[in-house]
Amino acid sequence: MTATLERASLKHRLAEKGVDRVLWLLVPGAVFVVLLFVYPFLYGLQLSFQPKGGGSPFQNYVTFFSDDYLAETVWITLRLGLPAALFNVLASIPIAFRMRGRFRGKRALTTLLVVPITLGTVLTAEGLLAFFGPTGWFNRIWIALGADEPAKLTHNYWGVLFSLIITGFPFAFLLTLSYLSGIDPTLEQAAATLGASKRQRFRTITMPLLAPGLAVTFCLSFVLAFSVFPSAVMVGNPAGETHVMSIAAYETALRDNDFAMGSAIAMLMALVMLIVIGVVLIWRTTLYRGATGGKG
Repeated sequence: MTATLERASLKHRLAEKGVDRVLWLLVPGAVFVVLLFVYPFLYGLQLSFQPKGGGSPFQNYVTFFSDDYLAETVWITLRLGLPAALFNVLASIPIAFRMRGRFRGKRALTTLLVVPITLGTVLTAEGLLAFFGPTGWFNRIWIALGADEPAKLTHNYWGVLFSLIITGFPFAFLLTLSYLSGIDPTLEQAAATLGASKRQRFRTITMPLLAPGLAVTFCLSFVLAFSVFPSAVMVGNPAGETHVMSIAAYETALRDNDFAMGSAIAMLMALVMLIVIGVVLIWRTTLYRGATGGKG
């Protein structure tokens, strides 16, 4: 009887700390994360410190920054990822703000805005080639209007940037819309009764409440854009101005058969992303973090 009471008491104390049978539901997810994320990361990290030619454990990293062609990939990838993420977040704000209300055709318009998710980067790149290519529809109209030569919008920086915007915007839009939907509309209504204009309500109420969510949206959009690969090959110039870090890692590992160097480049990709995300999240801590008075 005493042992039963002690077990019941222990079970009660653990339940108060959140330790109960429900925690077993976390086991499959934890195993999934370890096998598909933690282990590959740790394996790649230790492999990056085993240079193919021997020498110092940091030789791969020294080689990367000593080679201008490789080191430049950091700037090239940032020059694509940062503008694409920033544009998608900023463009999603007014559209999501308008989509928050009720109007005829809202479902059809929402579906149209998220269609690029179903296309994928390959189909998007093919569409860009068909539309913006040298003989595409855009350039046919461009030449017909009197231009001397076709506009160069593919197989360069702009082609990849357009692709990242098209494929990344639906995610930014859906996240921004979800954050906006969580802001209690009565806050704006109360401000309106006090004489605040639409611009004042947006600047002093909606935007401060929305900004922390936009920071997270930017981080997710940036990670998606920074890992660019197919579009950098199909609508970019992979040997030149769109020679991004993912292409450098792929070529080094599979073309040069140097998996250690490829792992080092992949680790540097992760480091750059973590630095950018860290800066954004630190800035996020300075923003409003209280309740938004949301509907759930």
